[in-house]
Amino acid sequence: MSKDRSGTEDPARTLELLWREPAQEPAGRRGPRQGLSVDTVVDAAVELADREGLSALTMRSLATALGVTPMSLYTYVPGKAELLDLMLDQVWGRMECRPVPADADWRTRLTAVADDNRDLLFRHPWVADLAATRPPMGPGVIGKYERELAAFEGIGLPDVEMDAGLTHLLAFVHATVRAALDAAEHNRRQSDDEWWDTTAPLLERVMDNDAYPLAFRVGSNVGAYSPETAWAFGLRCVLDGIAARLPRN
Repeated sequence: MSKDRSGTEDPARTLELLWREPAQEPAGRRGPRQGLSVDTVVDAAVELADREGLSALTMRSLATALGVTPMSLYTYVPGKAELLDLMLDQVWGRMECRPVPADADWRTRLTAVADDNRDLLFRHPWVADLAATRPPMGPGVIGKYERELAAFEGIGLPDVEMDAGLTHLLAFVHATVRAALDAAEHNRRQSDDEWWDTTAPLLERVMDNDAYPLAFRVGSNVGAYSPETAWAFGLRCVLDGIAARLPRN
């Protein structure tokens, strides 16, 4: 998990940036000539984070990518925390969503929400690394919230539980994608087969299968960690849990 956090000490200025409202400058004050734009800066930051990860994103590295001096970036964003808010709002606002038939049942709608968020996190892995203290209240995140609440609308949950259900669903998506990304990183360093070739002989010597019968039986049947199995089973459990909260007809 990255130590970077979205959020800011100047929420008013961040909201102006999120909604692309011009900053109010004192009368008679003239700033440097604008050679970029907030959108250009955010686009470049997202591209850099997608390519090299959040740890590689600094105001200096972003300035280098844009061909400007680091100080000039502060003309567009006050700092990295505000930049992260803008990046999150942008990727959520541009989120690709599966078409869902208007008459689709609620499980189909919620599955589409989960799948869409999973796809976004795999396209932008840095989002899964980011500790978002508070969501950026820009058009991207609010539009996403509106769309995803619509998947819960009319299924019989009160408003508070609609929000809680969405939060629970997205937390499941985040956790399973984070685990899948970690597994993929480990496999890049050492494949599961290589790991088992190294550890299996030692385990055979030191582990008493009779002392751990369940661990031996289940572990033998499961084998290596499967992100797809974890996803399918976990999503089914989440949806079943929401179903248990619905009013009985």
